[in-house]
Amino acid sequence: MKKIWMILIIIFAGIISVACSQQGVEEEPQFLDVQLTATPEKAEVNEEITFEAKVTYGSEEVKDADEVKFEIWRSQDENHEKILAVHSENGIYRLKKSFIEEGTYYIISHVSARSMHNMPKIEFIVGNPSEPEEDNNSADMEMDSKEEEERSGH
Repeated sequence: MKKIWMILIIIFAGIISVACSQQGVEEEPQFLDVQLTATPEKAEVNEEITFEAKVTYGSEEVKDADEVKFEIWRSQDENHEKILAVHSENGIYRLKKSFIEEGTYYIISHVSARSMHNMPKIEFIVGNPSEPEEDNNSADMEMDSKEEEERSGH
């Protein structure tokens, strides 16, 4: 009988120690991260530029994003071209494009994945740079973000 009680006490103590140790462990929050690049950052007219959005969620490469869209425009131009991108490899969404007009250009990658949205923006040059935009594009980005939220129902 003493052996049974000892075994039960050991099992019970083990269960309590496991439960207590798991309560103190908190998962670190994960975030959607997008590293946007243009290669080369300065190109010539009609030279192909490779745009890449490296998408990660914590340490995980995101190969199944809900949507990856590249928005491209020339500085001071109201016309913005939006192009859907598909997964290439290792969490990288890629687009290759050339431009027929010199100037300063911008690209924003609109990435939706894991119920999150990330919109990094970079500048690149084709031929000779044109007058860059003022930094008031954040208002445009906020408007685009609100439009996307309305479309997605959030």
